[in-house]
Amino acid sequence: MSRAAWPIAALLVGYPLWWALGFGGLSVIILAGPMAVLLWRRRPILVPPGFWLWMLLLAGYLVSALMLAESPPGTYGELGPGRLIGWTMRLALYVSVLIMVLYLGNLTERELPQLRLVRMLGVLFATTVAGGLLGVLVPGFSFTSPVELLLPRWLSGNAFVQNLIHPTAAQTQKVLGYAMPRPEAPFEWANAWGSNVSVLLVWAVVGWWVHGSRRQRVLLAVLTALAAVPVVYSLNRGLWIGLGLAVVYLIVRVGGRTRLALCGAATAAALAFALSPLAPLVAQRLDRPHSNDIRAFTVTATLAATAHSPVIGYGNTRNATGNHRTVTTGRTAWCPGCGHPPLGSDGQLWLLLMTQGLTGAALYVAFFVGAIRRHWADRSPVGLGGVLVMGLVLLYMFVYDGLVTPLILYLISFALLWRNSRRGPA
Repeated sequence: MSRAAWPIAALLVGYPLWWALGFGGLSVIILAGPMAVLLWRRRPILVPPGFWLWMLLLAGYLVSALMLAESPPGTYGELGPGRLIGWTMRLALYVSVLIMVLYLGNLTERELPQLRLVRMLGVLFATTVAGGLLGVLVPGFSFTSPVELLLPRWLSGNAFVQNLIHPTAAQTQKVLGYAMPRPEAPFEWANAWGSNVSVLLVWAVVGWWVHGSRRQRVLLAVLTALAAVPVVYSLNRGLWIGLGLAVVYLIVRVGGRTRLALCGAATAAALAFALSPLAPLVAQRLDRPHSNDIRAFTVTATLAATAHSPVIGYGNTRNATGNHRTVTTGRTAWCPGCGHPPLGSDGQLWLLLMTQGLTGAALYVAFFVGAIRRHWADRSPVGLGGVLVMGLVLLYMFVYDGLVTPLILYLISFALLWRNSRRGPA
């Protein structure tokens, strides 16, 4: 690996440091600067198939700023710093991940070997497992980051910004009727942890099992067993469904002895889990669909709001008047359950509908569906893994926000597929 590849190594391998400093997923915005410089020096710049779709998505997001001061029926709030901060940070992220994809695709195999990039994602998987265990064992762990100390109070106190810059081990929620920690370290939300651990597991398997030594395979087996604890404690049904569908996908797409081995491993893992103390917790979660009513309310309200600006959306999320239990808004002493998430915060699809209308949602879906269509025939480990991640993107968009760290991993996976198509299967 040459010096030209240091920004991606700093992002993936150095991620725990970024998190501790308070940058977390925002580190990609900082590192996009040197990535852009390196790209500029090696013109002409190669662009991936589907590049124009992301450019249209960016253009639509710029146009959506025209609606930032507007609020659809059934919502409240005026244009203020919070709304502008959210719009600006999302724009910076959309631009930064695009620069990152171009940067990765324009590095040669000699500068950044494909397997090296995959194994960097494996290192981040190990970091994610460690963060998940921290959230289970020490859920109250948190600290004020240097970035948080340096920012003015009016900015660091913004709820969206606070989640990004204040490192915490877990979110405590009453999902099962009592306070329960849901691991989120080293990411911004518990749902982000769930999305990221599944994507990173895919690449850890490719780098450390398929192309790994015996020692690396043993390490991965231990890490995967340990990951089962925070995976269950995360109470992320979307994650559980994603992992189940990933196993089914691999069984269908691989053949011969690999399919038999995978079936055997999946059966053994399922049996071991069923006999473990973790199984009752899963059963409790499935018996208590805590968030169904909330999601039904916010999704319905999001669709109703989208109908008033279906082409360009509203640029940012909006607060609904009331929630699934009451017509009042916000928590009070007599109504602690009256709080609710903003419209567009229950998944990337709903965020896109709210911020960019049907146009933005269609472009986002087309971008990742196009990647699946182009690379479906690539049956190499990277090809199979990349297409699987693209499928998980389309599944998770209904339940998980793509911002901030999930989108970074989605686009790195996209770049791996693009690199594979240009350099030959790996």
